Amino acid sequence: MKYLLGILLFFIAAGAYAQQQEKPLVQFSGIVYNADSTTVVIPYVTITNASYHNQVNLTNYKGYFSFVAHEQDTLLFSSIGFAPVKVVIPTGLASKSYTLQVKIKPQIINLPTFHVFPWATTDEFRKDFLSMKLADDDLEIARKNIERSTSLSASNNLPRDGQEIQSSWAQNEHINILNQHSLMPNPLLNPIAWGSLIKQIADGDKSRQTSGGN
Repeated sequence: MKYLLGILLFFIAAGAYAQQQEKPLVQFSGIVYNADSTTVVIPYVTITNASYHNQVNLTNYKGYFSFVAHEQDTLLFSSIGFAPVKVVIPTGLASKSYTLQVKIKPQIINLPTFHVFPWATTDEFRKDFLSMKLADDDLEIARKNIERSTSLSASNNLPRDGQEIQSSWAQNEHINILNQHSLMPNPLLNPIAWGSLIKQIADGDKSRQTSGGN
């Protein structure tokens, strides 16, 4: 019984092999293009013959391929970043050659979002979270911008603009025009100014003596 079963399996395998060998050979050639363009070729595309022991062929750097296959063979064209395309060689080819332009479409794969955090443990995250300084909101930013100290600091540090320079120049020109026919007073020759200076020095000496006594 075992011998009969072995002989039966042998004949089935031989019949399948003979049937495979009976398929006419075909010179299959062509070029692989990007489906979104008629001029952009796809290099190094993998071509798998699913009907003949998963035999693998590759296109060259110009997307060209040429190899021997059988009629009715199923060929799978695949490449990274493109959707696979299945091609079946037709039967009844008179010239025993089959030429085809294979077009494969780009395939976009959306991967799930992956977040990377700089904390090794939850304790480090908790510590940084509790010590974190929150940014000011719009109301707090506006309040700081209109503070008197902020305005004074900006007026002292920022250079004068064109309007301020023009206003200062016009004021100086106006004073010069008013005083062009008169002598400019010299404060060193003014006895009243000298009296005020002496009084200020005396007052300053008294204030220092008072503070020293305390």
